Amino acid sequence: MPDTNNNTSIPDHHLLERFTAIVGKAYALDDQQDIAPYINEPLKLWPGQTPFVLKPATVAEISAIMKLASETGTAIIPQGGNTGLVGGQMPDQSGCQIVLSLSRLNRIREIDVESATVTVEAGVILQNLQEAADKENLLFPLSLGSQGSAQIGGNLATNAGGTGVLAYGNTRDLCLGIEVVLPSGEVFEDLRKLKKDNTGYDLKNLFIGSEGTLGIITAAVLKLAPKPQGKEIGWVGLHDVRDALALFRLASRRAGNNLTGFELMIDRSLSFVLKHIAGAVMPLSDHYPWYVLIEISSGRSAEDARELMEEILTEGFEAGLVGDAVIAANLGQAADFWRLRETMSEAQTPEGASIKHDISVPIATIPDFIDQAWQAVLKVAPNARLSCFGHMGDGNLHYNVSQPVGEEPADFYKIYGQINRAVYDVVRDFKGSISAEHGIGRLKCEELVATTPPTALDLMRRMKKLLDPQNIMNPGKLL
Repeated sequence: MPDTNNNTSIPDHHLLERFTAIVGKAYALDDQQDIAPYINEPLKLWPGQTPFVLKPATVAEISAIMKLASETGTAIIPQGGNTGLVGGQMPDQSGCQIVLSLSRLNRIREIDVESATVTVEAGVILQNLQEAADKENLLFPLSLGSQGSAQIGGNLATNAGGTGVLAYGNTRDLCLGIEVVLPSGEVFEDLRKLKKDNTGYDLKNLFIGSEGTLGIITAAVLKLAPKPQGKEIGWVGLHDVRDALALFRLASRRAGNNLTGFELMIDRSLSFVLKHIAGAVMPLSDHYPWYVLIEISSGRSAEDARELMEEILTEGFEAGLVGDAVIAANLGQAADFWRLRETMSEAQTPEGASIKHDISVPIATIPDFIDQAWQAVLKVAPNARLSCFGHMGDGNLHYNVSQPVGEEPADFYKIYGQINRAVYDVVRDFKGSISAEHGIGRLKCEELVATTPPTALDLMRRMKKLLDPQNIMNPGKLL
């Protein structure tokens, strides 16, 4: 794992008082019960310690915090909604790192309907932004299973993907301008709404996806899209994963940009949901080895979306690709279909230990990758269970390996590294990525170093050293 900053001493009482004075005593949490939600993450793999949690409400307060941190060499850990799955938002166990929560920077500063943009602060919850756009008959297309608690700053810091990437791109593609507080306390403000700007380096993209290691994102200008006038959701059963690839090609030809979702799922993942998620209902009369969820959106009408979906499924049946399919009868059933997909990660937890991989490979190679990676895993863990699902339309799979039935989680985690290597070796063979949308955080630091071309790694390290010479900005993550 990478080194943290050189200051490994717990901040003394006087220094803590100086930080407290910036935000006020009510927003410098030091009670262990109050701190607990900020030092434990969803997977419970990286519990941390912190002397307290700072909750600033303004950019000026964050700037003052970073100036003091720079002066004293104090490590700062930015944190959004604490939904990350790679430990990037967690302090270490030293008790020397201060958590800085962005939750109070939660204003939507402006929705510009004419330019179809929104200027939003980092602590705004993703779902709240979606709902605000919807009231203006617009769409903010980033959609995640954790959208009820994930914050925009974290989405930007990790370049979040989600289910809308196929049609709208990832978070980087949705960002026009950004505001960042640097480790020195300086504020980089570039909250412009320009879609075209060739004046020098595109600095905003230096910070998007940097996981808080170069600065703290405090606000952004984001793109909005026209709200679809019609949307249809289809649930499809398939006999073979290769049929999913053929169906995706068919749907892409027929629907073009109206194809806004194409999610792939193995039957075991659905079975976990049906077993462990309250209210989950099987969409089809029989189980199939694989499923896809197809979303068609139309800017014209509901009838147009329905017609497109029916054409795709009819042609899929005639080509022998589709075993069975159903189109959601109403908005409630459409939401139920999406919930089946979005709770697949949650439904793995009751099944015991799970070794998760957020990978991407070229779309055309997905069936071969799934087969070859699984053969590699079985050599390490012959009785492991594959729970594979993800955004097939953009090549991103959550290739998760669940422990054998009856095995102790601790025993399964002993081969964590072996299973990771087995999967990542195949990813490299397919010229893919070991991190498609979750980021590097603490989980994949060593793998990033091992797989990144030396020149690229050197450039990243030099950029980190230039902007954060004391390594006080989220140390121990990414690099």
